[in-house]
Amino acid sequence: MNTLPAHLDHLVLATPDLAATVADFTRRTGVAPAPGGAHVGLGTRNHLVSLGGTRYLEIIGPDPDQPAPAGPRALGVDGLTAARTVTWAISPPDLDAAVAAARARGYDPGAVRAMSRRRPDGTLLEWRLTDGATAHPSGLVPFLIDWGASAHPTASGLPVTPLLALSATAPDPDGIRPLLAALGTDLPLTAGPVGISFTVDTPRGPVTFG
Repeated sequence: MNTLPAHLDHLVLATPDLAATVADFTRRTGVAPAPGGAHVGLGTRNHLVSLGGTRYLEIIGPDPDQPAPAGPRALGVDGLTAARTVTWAISPPDLDAAVAAARARGYDPGAVRAMSRRRPDGTLLEWRLTDGATAHPSGLVPFLIDWGASAHPTASGLPVTPLLALSATAPDPDGIRPLLAALGTDLPLTAGPVGISFTVDTPRGPVTFG
């Protein structure tokens, strides 16, 4: 087990076919992800799995029950041909202070914006986050999130597959490390094509996703 990043909130596994990826996760792990809800107007929805504590995995893909959005779906979903771990999020104690500190250290994580989704039980979750895809399109540098007054997704009794390891590859790892440090976090990096890999503990043993 490697050391997990400071303030890790969640990992994002994006897919062009949400139902197929949820079924594949269930088959490989023996754990069925829970429906998370729809991102209304954005054309996506998600399923969630706890990674232990207040960490979780978000599996996100097109929502067949919504009309196609006016613009591209978030996280490059429209351009995917297979499921892929596209990015990750951290939740610092004070989002605004963390953004200011990162900018002072030479990295701008992007503007903070509000988002929401409605859970299947009708509960509206609202949060604020930075636009990590614009700030660093590789997805290797996390975006920042603040759940505010909303209950954290892990508070709803999600199925659990504890996170054992998280790592990434990048063509220039030394170019990524100072940006992670500016955000007060870290990620094990080695040289290679851009990619994020994580391993979870499951009833069927450790399972790795890329």
